[in-house]
Amino acid sequence: MNDSSISFIDSHCHLDFNSMGDIDKVIAVSAAQGVHRFVVPSVSHKNWYKVLELSRNHSQISCALGVHPYFIEANNRLDQLASLAREQREHIVAIGEIGLDGAIDCPMETQLQVLKAQLSLAKALDLPIICHGHKAYDVLLKQLRIYRLKRGGVIHGFSGSLVQASAFLSLGFYIGVGGVITYQRSQKTRNVFSQLPLSSLILETDSPDMPLSGQQGQTNHPKNTPLIAQHLAALLSTTTAEVARVTSANANALFD
Repeated sequence: MNDSSISFIDSHCHLDFNSMGDIDKVIAVSAAQGVHRFVVPSVSHKNWYKVLELSRNHSQISCALGVHPYFIEANNRLDQLASLAREQREHIVAIGEIGLDGAIDCPMETQLQVLKAQLSLAKALDLPIICHGHKAYDVLLKQLRIYRLKRGGVIHGFSGSLVQASAFLSLGFYIGVGGVITYQRSQKTRNVFSQLPLSSLILETDSPDMPLSGQQGQTNHPKNTPLIAQHLAALLSTTTAEVARVTSANANALFD
């Protein structure tokens, strides 16, 4: 993908992770494929300042602050998160990556406590959220109905049902489309995305994780965003250029 008129946004990539390598090279290689903007969510207090620094030093990068359920600890420094997010309110685009996961060895009640604190913070700061919900979509939906975030957010790495997707959309959320749709074996998820309006979707790679089909075992990269777009275009019977245009507009609207 080298059509200079087509521009993509990777709305979810962990460019601060060491496995991504030199950030300037990542940006240049991505730009060569038409990917010009990146949203980098944090996962715990250990990288809040690193993602902030990335966004300060690179105009193409926006960042979010949060605690991911995978990285919940005895002390998640939620008070520090609240103070930092308020202090950096004009320099962050979301609270994230936050959420729930029904497949990890962390009690759901503990996950809910951490999530609720961050939903309250997002509501207080009028920010959207970047939300993980693997195998916990119904529990997550219950909380989102309670908090009713005006700015909504994105459900990252979605792999649920059409009913669940529609429920998130009714709450003002976008659905994140990643490399899972490049796998022919993911027919259930591909079928769900084929029935969702493009106006509700944003593109994401989750780099360096979630490699695309044919790239298993490799480090994922934002340069793959156009490949995801091509697969989505095929599912929706539209063009890659239209996918780029609409998903970029969606990401810009969500992250302001």
